[in-house]
Amino acid sequence: YGDAAAPFVSLSIGSNYVNLQRTGQPPGTGWGRVVFHVESPDEVHDIAIAAGHDPEFAPSDAPWGERYFHIRDPDGHELSFARRLG
Repeated sequence: YGDAAAPFVSLSIGSNYVNLQRTGQPPGTGWGRVVFHVESPDEVHDIAIAAGHDPEFAPSDAPWGERYFHIRDPDGHELSFARRLG
């Protein structure tokens, strides 16, 4: 999805994706996210909470047809865990 001129590009890596976005910010900030497709985002969310991590929000259904949530790694990179709906 997207091309070199788009503000948002999604690259497929097997069954997972890397989403990149232009932000106008210095390199290393606001670069995008890695999307991991998992069987149950809710279970991954629960595991993250039990391990002491702080996801940005609880799993929810998105209008684009995925159930997902985001969490940041220790370096601030955004990770998304998702499952296609339907």
